[in-house]
Parts: sequence; structure tokens; C-alpha cells
Amino acid sequence: MRPVGSFRFWALGLLVLAFTLLCGCSDSSNPSEHQGPLVENGLTMLRKANGTEPQTLDPHRAEDVSSANILRDLYEGLALTGPDGGPKPGAAESWTMSEDGLRYVFHLRPTARWSNGDPVVAADFVAGMRRTVDPATGSNYGMILAPIAQAEAILAGQAKPDTLGVRALDDHTLEIRLKAPTPYFLSLLTHSTTYPIHRPSLAAHGDRFTRPGNLVTNGAYQLTEAVVQSHITLSRNPYYWDNAHTRIDKVRYSAIEDASSEFKRYRAGEVDWGGVPTANFRWAKEHLGDELRIHPYLGVFYFGLNITRPPFQNAPALRRALNLAVDREILTEKITGGGEIPAYGWVPPGLPGYQPAPPDYAGWTREARFAEAKRLYAEAGYSAERPLQIEIRYNTQEDNRKIAVAVAQMWKQVLGVQTTLFNEEWKVFLQNRKQKKVTQVFRSGWIGDYADPYTFLELLHSQHGINDSGYNNPAYDALLARISVLPGGPERNALMRQAEAMMLADDPVIPLFFYVSKTLIKPWVKGYQPNIMNQHYTKDLWIETGNR
Repeated sequence: MRPVGSFRFWALGLLVLAFTLLCGCSDSSNPSEHQGPLVENGLTMLRKANGTEPQTLDPHRAEDVSSANILRDLYEGLALTGPDGGPKPGAAESWTMSEDGLRYVFHLRPTARWSNGDPVVAADFVAGMRRTVDPATGSNYGMILAPIAQAEAILAGQAKPDTLGVRALDDHTLEIRLKAPTPYFLSLLTHSTTYPIHRPSLAAHGDRFTRPGNLVTNGAYQLTEAVVQSHITLSRNPYYWDNAHTRIDKVRYSAIEDASSEFKRYRAGEVDWGGVPTANFRWAKEHLGDELRIHPYLGVFYFGLNITRPPFQNAPALRRALNLAVDREILTEKITGGGEIPAYGWVPPGLPGYQPAPPDYAGWTREARFAEAKRLYAEAGYSAERPLQIEIRYNTQEDNRKIAVAVAQMWKQVLGVQTTLFNEEWKVFLQNRKQKKVTQVFRSGWIGDYADPYTFLELLHSQHGINDSGYNNPAYDALLARISVLPGGPERNALMRQAEAMMLADDPVIPLFFYVSKTLIKPWVKGYQPNIMNQHYTKDLWIETGNR
């Protein structure tokens, strides 16, 4: 049993840490240093802060949120994300589903055009999806198309890409055959892995097809400028089927990794749309009024543990000890402080019909969790005389640093762990995670690709390209295989809860909190509608220039 005085000292230490991380960062100056939309030569521009440098503008290889935000404006999938987070017609104006749920037929908009004027045809979607599952493409997201017939065999190298269950019935009619009924399939079609590809451009330019002047897209916007580590500029696609209703002429996505710099640029009027760092959240909430939008968000922030190498390989007691030594309530109340929800489970709350499966220790007292953490730490062979020495890696961003510092302090206070922090540029960070040669603990976040628990569960499948923990449990994979062929309903939900509980019992990840979206939007930007996916299309927005 932990002495009461010891707990008070620990709690005081964390409060001092929280104050240290947050103090000195508030801003009492005027809420806006510059106000007014950007209009040049009569053309409006939306200026969006976009976090890290986008990984790629190749829709079938992109993995990160920064890339997805841009691709959502450049391309249009068969379906779009609606205000409720569910699918609505996109490049397909309508579709039908067979009674057994295994065959979908999509009717493309006959007026759809690529940004060079070429018609968008069903064969372009066939080529795009085949490209995603083709092992030669090197897509780490290929498994997301596993519901489509033959996709898994193609990804495993056991079948050719042209056997994928997708075919063009004619130029404007597309058929997709599934291996089993898939409740979330239509939502899946909003993901970039299902986007079409302009085949002549790919053939002519190869891997350089994503560059300005080469990239041909079918969305509301086209690429006009790309400056590495600075910004990407898009302009309206005059051939887009609904261009007459697109009201913003240009959009500039600025790569700003430092959250404080992003906030300063928003305050200075250099961006119209951005995030708010933890240190400035309370001030922004008090002073910026309706410019701060806070909404539920289908995502989890977590620390991954590389279980393919020491010290976490074959060390379940150590993994659980570190998990139990994290005080999520202190983390969300004193460090993040933006309404985040402490995460003991893996699947965020709020998905219809699904009751998450948090582990039993979620209901323990803080003292009980820490006592068990100390017991397991000793069982794993560590002590004050022989402390665990580990590294936490995170991509360069101030809030990521604060969270890493806080967790490292918790581990030190509760267990005596000695932690070294490493911050890395985004692309280097991703590469190190995938190679699994140097990572031990790494910061990560997972945003649902569609509104279904399976988008979180499949991330830990042994063959998933973004399973950077290296988790490999045949029983877990077998459960996912069963889930993948079931229609929606109680049996599927029960198996998903079982899979979530099984994975959490193995501790390949340490969930820390469930996200909320915290977005700053200038008052002249209109048309914003929140959704649990936090996906927004510039074509649905407009700028009121009279506010200047």
C-alpha cells in the first residue's frame, strides 16, 4: 500500500509540472492583430494551417492527416463524408446494393471531368483501387480494402491486381464485389485509397505524377504550387462537375509543425483556419469566442510500444506496469486541458451500437493502479537499483513534447524509470517507426478512417502496414477475420468488444486520451459544419469579404 504522504508528494509534483508546462504562455494582448479575408485580384483565398509537412500527394500511398486534408480537396471519391459523418454522393451520383450485401453498382456523374478536361470514367476508379492493393505500389494502407473480393490475396502476392472485385460495366457504371457484407463499406469509399487515378498522367510521369504541372485530379481543386516545408496552393478546377457552386477560388495549406507558431500566425491574420496549442487553450476559449470550435472527434492519442525488440519484447508485465503508471486524469485535466477524454480502452466512445470494452483497471483507484504497476515492474526485474532506461520518440510539436515530458515524469515518480526524449522531423519519425530498429516508445494518434470500430481494431492486425508496434497475435487476427465477414448487429459488436479486450490485455499500445477537435476559424469563413470525422471540404465553404 502506498503511504498517503507519498501520493500527495506525487500529485503535487505533477501539478508543479503542469504549471511549468503551461505557465508563461498566455497572451493578454488584443485578440486579433489583423482582421480580414485575403482577396487578390477579386479572388478569395482560404489559408489553412495544416500541421506537419504532408507525406505525399499520392492518394494511394498517403497515411497522414496532413496529406488527407489536401487530397480531400484535390480528389473526389465515389462518396463524400456528410455532416453526420456518414457517406453522401460524391463522384457517384447514386448506387444500389444487392440483397445479400455483396454487390454494389455505382452510377458516376456523366459531367465529371479531370482537371485537364478529360472525362472521369469508371475505369479510373478501377485503376485506382487496383493500384492501392498492388504490392508494387507499396501502400501501407492496402489492407483497408480487404472487404473487396480478392484484395487480401492480391496484397499477399497470391493473385494479380486485375482480379480485384472491381470492374467497369461501362464508362459511367462501376461494380464492386465484396467478400462478405461490410456495414461500413460506403464510408470506406471516402478514403483516399479508393480515389481514381488519371491513368495517362501516371503513365507519363511515374512517381513524379504528383508534382505541380503533372498532377491531374478530379476534385473541386487542382494543384498549382508546392513549396517544401512551407505551403501547398490549390486553385479551382474549372472542369469540376459542380464548379458553379464552388465559392472559394484558392486554398493555401501551410505546413506549420510548431503549434505555438501556428497560433501566432492565426492571431496575426496570416491563416484563417488553424489549431490551438494546449498552452493557449484557456485564453482562446475566453477571448476568441465563436472562433474556437470544439467538437467530438473519432480519434485516440496513444504511446506505441515496439514489442519486436527489447525491452518490451516478451515482457507483458513491464508493458502493463508502464500502462498503469500513467495518470490519464492528470494528463487530460492539467496538461492537455481541452476537453479530451481519458482513454483506458482503444475505441473512442460515441459510435452507434458499440459499447467499448475498457479493461478492469479503468475502474480502480489511482492508488490501486500504482501499487499494481510497482508490483509488475519488480516482477519484470526492475528496481531502484536497476531502473528501466527507455526512450520516447515523438514528432516535433510542442504539445507532443509536453505530453512526453508529463508521462516520463509519471513513470519516474511511480516506478523510477529513467526516460530520454527524442523529437524527430515528421518523415524521419514515420520511417523510424516503420523500420522498428530504434524505436522503443513512440507517440502516435489514430483517427478513424470511417465511422466504425473496425477502423481502430484493424490497425493492430499483424499484417497492417501501419501496425508500428509489431503486434502479432494469431487469435486476434482470427477474431478480425470473423468480424470482417459479419453484417452489422449484436454478434459483430460482441466480437469487436472481445477483440478490443484481447488486444488491450496484451498492452502493445498505451491509450492516453480520446481527441476532441479544437479548431480556430475566422468569422469571415462560412459554411463550417462539424462532424465526428472532422473532415471538411473547401468546396462547401465560402468567405464573406464584407467583413473587412
